[in-house]
Amino acid sequence: MTPLGEKLRQLRRERGVSQKEMAAAIGVSPAYLSALEHGRRGAPTWPLLQKIIGYFNVIWDDAEELQLLAETSHPRVVIDTSGLSPAATALANRLAGCIGRLDEDDINGLIAQLDEAKKRRR
Repeated sequence: MTPLGEKLRQLRRERGVSQKEMAAAIGVSPAYLSALEHGRRGAPTWPLLQKIIGYFNVIWDDAEELQLLAETSHPRVVIDTSGLSPAATALANRLAGCIGRLDEDDINGLIAQLDEAKKRRR
């Protein structure tokens, strides 16, 4: 499941809406919505994301959260390290090789480290 898929499922359940009902309202098939929630589909297009935001009638902060989640919800990530250092390529390959064996604490720790590094570079 992707971060966006998890959030969509949460929003649907909080509002007591089935996949079939939501899919009909936003103009997609229930199978597509299921695949989106389970991470078998990439992030939705911008127009579809806007329909989802409108469907849930979320406030500005929540709409921004959905947009950020969509940006980080590509289930098949490709990292282009051409032009970067050998260490960057090694990191990308090591992460790809071991991501399935990391537990949630390890993953959250790595995310926190990346966020901190990003802040330092601003």
